[in-house]
Amino acid sequence: MSTPFPFTAVVGQDDLRLALLLNAVSPAVGGVLVRGEKGTAKSTAVRALSALMPQVDVVSGCRFSCDPDAPDPACPDGPHEPGACVSRPARMVELPVGASEDRLVGALDIERALAEGVKAFEPGLLADAHRGILYVDEVNLLHDHLVDLLLDAAAMGASYVEREGVSVRHASKFLLVGTMNPEEGELRPQLLDRFGLTVEVAASREPDQRVEVVRRRLAYDDDPAAFAARWADEEAAVRARITAARELLPSVRLGDGALRQIAATCAAFEVDGMRADIVMARTATALAAWAGRTDVLAEDVRQAALLALPHRRRRNPFDAPGLDEDKLDETLEEFGGPGESDGDGDDDPDPGPDGPGGPGGQPEPDDAPQGDGDTAARPEAGEDGEPQTRGGGAGEQSPARAAEPFRTKVLSVPGLGEGAAGRRSRARTEHGRTTGARRPRGALTKLHLAATVRAAAPHQRARGRSGPGLVVRRDDLRQATREGREGNLVLFVVDASGSMAARQRMSAVKGAVLSLLLDAYQRRDKVGLVTFRGSAADVALPPTSSVDAAATRLESLPTGGRTPLAAGLLRAHEVLRVERLRDPARRALVVVVTDGRATGGPEPVSLASRAARLFAADGVASVVVDCESGPVRLGLAGRLAGELGGTAVTLDELRADSIAGLVKDVQGSRRAA
Repeated sequence: MSTPFPFTAVVGQDDLRLALLLNAVSPAVGGVLVRGEKGTAKSTAVRALSALMPQVDVVSGCRFSCDPDAPDPACPDGPHEPGACVSRPARMVELPVGASEDRLVGALDIERALAEGVKAFEPGLLADAHRGILYVDEVNLLHDHLVDLLLDAAAMGASYVEREGVSVRHASKFLLVGTMNPEEGELRPQLLDRFGLTVEVAASREPDQRVEVVRRRLAYDDDPAAFAARWADEEAAVRARITAARELLPSVRLGDGALRQIAATCAAFEVDGMRADIVMARTATALAAWAGRTDVLAEDVRQAALLALPHRRRRNPFDAPGLDEDKLDETLEEFGGPGESDGDGDDDPDPGPDGPGGPGGQPEPDDAPQGDGDTAARPEAGEDGEPQTRGGGAGEQSPARAAEPFRTKVLSVPGLGEGAAGRRSRARTEHGRTTGARRPRGALTKLHLAATVRAAAPHQRARGRSGPGLVVRRDDLRQATREGREGNLVLFVVDASGSMAARQRMSAVKGAVLSLLLDAYQRRDKVGLVTFRGSAADVALPPTSSVDAAATRLESLPTGGRTPLAAGLLRAHEVLRVERLRDPARRALVVVVTDGRATGGPEPVSLASRAARLFAADGVASVVVDCESGPVRLGLAGRLAGELGGTAVTLDELRADSIAGLVKDVQGSRRAA
């Protein structure tokens, strides 16, 4: 087994280390979600934590890690008689993003269960993680059906495996730790709320600290064992401090004053439900125990709020997580509390080894945009009478703010796909309603009981059946085929030319696209953004699961210049071609947002027409959002939709009706044509 990087050798990342240590002291805190850019020691710190966890006593020979002092009465390996037990390190179990359902919850041998009445059960990762750590790297990429299983186990403290009336249950209580890069997409709100604490990590901008990171990493890579030996004393000290804090934890007093501060803070930040209050209370108690105190102080409540509330206060998917610390301080001061700090910094908790007990201390980025009179926008006359910004090029106007987003109905692709699990278009999936049966390809996962009985029934006499049981052979088993929902690639092709640049119109256009992005976020789609203006088209955002990134690019989208419609369509067609090679099963929907005009270059209209027919030839579902305004309408967007083989809808119709019905009509319009 490889030597892990020592926890105490991690440079900086004080909030991350503190959050992990608090969960080691009190697993009831509920786990940690670590958000941050790649290469910031997220996985390194989590894997290093397991070496600091106190050992656990388990029943000897039990595959489900039963506590010998309180064995699970429903343990599949039970009942357990009082007797020998063994002590072993707490496990850290990693859940791969692409794991199967059987790998997570365990596998039940259906053939033996039906033919012999035997519950032959192979434990999964949830059993391995019981009384330990379950670590999910890139947790935001986890498939929905695995998320559902995690939510059930976290809520009930047990895992259930059920197949056609045959069930197995075992205890599964674990410390859930997840890491994610927000650029790859966000978590479902239900899973987000299950993490007790969250921390944001970023690489330091301080040269000396970066030098130390590189120095320690190179030393570890050269000789992991020798490097770990250099940090053995620090590791032992932290391990002893965790043990002492665990022993002190039951004696920590959470007074009424601290409880009022906790309740007032949660109310002030308008978090949903009561879980935040409970997590804050447990976190503040663990902070006091970690500092070696038996009373919860005001600074404990403040630190608990900074760790427990940022991911719970988000009111909109595109709102950045975080807390207004000035508002937090005002709330804590208003409601007072015992042991409130006088603000001179002398009452801070003991920072502990290498400072993991403090509130953070990461240096502020030195590359934040600064106000500069030389770069301020200066009004100039544009061709539509709108002001322009300096340095933006001829005809470019300052970005318009998006109008208020509105609710859209289901936007779906016609037909039946086989793409990644999601919530949008119909697809053949492992989960959903049963639509038929087939012979299994490989291991049987979803038994179709009626079809299996029908296949076995004609052969009972030949197989010598003499009792009431059904004689079932491998060839009789039938796999259930199911229909559910898939996620799609929604590719936005947005006209940012001068003809769209009127401030009110572009604001409405951005509001409409933002509304569709919100819908894509909720339905777990990938999104992409192609814009065209001037003389070319740009891929503003390659296909990604980060809808937040698309919303950010949309907000800063500049406008002005001619309308190279053909270039925009050709660039979008190329994006789809490349994406089909990467993910052939994911179907696409193209949403073209334009007034239909095509200008610039030789024969712009005919070039745009030929480019549009490429999409129709490939059978790509498409919708044109017609942004033409004014009393006289040329109908160019409708003509473009016909050439794409899709449907046109005005901005007003987009708000009033569902895109879904329009997209589903694509197939019908093609047949009619």
